[in-house]
Amino acid sequence: MSPATRTTGEAERGSASAEFVLVGGLLTLLTLAVLQLGLAMYVRNVVHDAAVEGAHHAALADSDQARGIERTRSVIERAVGPQYADDVTAAFTTTGGAASVTVTVRTVLPLVGLLGVPAALEVSASAPVETLP
Repeated sequence: MSPATRTTGEAERGSASAEFVLVGGLLTLLTLAVLQLGLAMYVRNVVHDAAVEGAHHAALADSDQARGIERTRSVIERAVGPQYADDVTAAFTTTGGAASVTVTVRTVLPLVGLLGVPAALEVSASAPVETLP
């Protein structure tokens, strides 16, 4: 049969499997990208919540900065792993004229799974310092 006499159905024979592979590949990449974004947001939220908890712990009347850092590291290590709790600092600051403690965490921003750019994610949290009357 010559090419001029072929019907449309014969000319497109086998194209469904090629289209499936192309569309399936794009959908897989899109799904993985959304999952990776969700993981990055989860890590950011865990690190931020750990910084908040560490700042509140360090701001207690019978506590200090070292205990706040220790608490922050503990929360991060339990939730996402010890490699995310390497760079945690705390400092006494003034916020709105009141003494406060600020905990800052610099950690990995996950780009492929849990692997990513070191020190690309930085979060801070403050809490007012409690004083005994």
